[in-house]
Amino acid sequence: MKPKRAVRRVPRVDGISEVDTSVTQDRFQELHAHRDRLYRALALALGNPGLAADAIDEAMVRAYTRWDRIEAYASPEGWVYRVAMNVARSALRKTRREDLWDQPPETTVVDQHPDLELREAISRLPVNFRSVVVARFLLDWSTAETAEGLGIPEGTVKTRLKRALRRLAKDLGGEEE
Repeated sequence: MKPKRAVRRVPRVDGISEVDTSVTQDRFQELHAHRDRLYRALALALGNPGLAADAIDEAMVRAYTRWDRIEAYASPEGWVYRVAMNVARSALRKTRREDLWDQPPETTVVDQHPDLELREAISRLPVNFRSVVVARFLLDWSTAETAEGLGIPEGTVKTRLKRALRRLAKDLGGEEE
């Protein structure tokens, strides 16, 4: 019996003129221009720059192969972030890692956030709180964009953000809980 071969799906472009193809490629290039920003946000949220890079790359490949559908979304950038987060979570589940900050962050992430005390306080937040904080403050997404990007209701975004900020304030010597 022959082993099964993986089938690689390539997006079909039958019937699309050169003009339409170049416009589609331009739109994808606009999305790809946000890759580094999404990477930094995901690296901070996960606390693992290597995993974040792999997840963002996988999400960008998935976006490219499904671009005919994704370009119509209100926020393709949010879709890529959510897919990357899901890819990363799947990888973490497979390896059963509990501590997300095993390795020190790469300099690109550290350089973006030189306040070591704040970075350490953020790293102590649970991933779901970190994700909301990063999306709202690093990516500068609205509550609605954060909800769409993370695939959660807006009320959940508000609740997680409030709880995360309360924990951060307590950790940084602000208010008491």
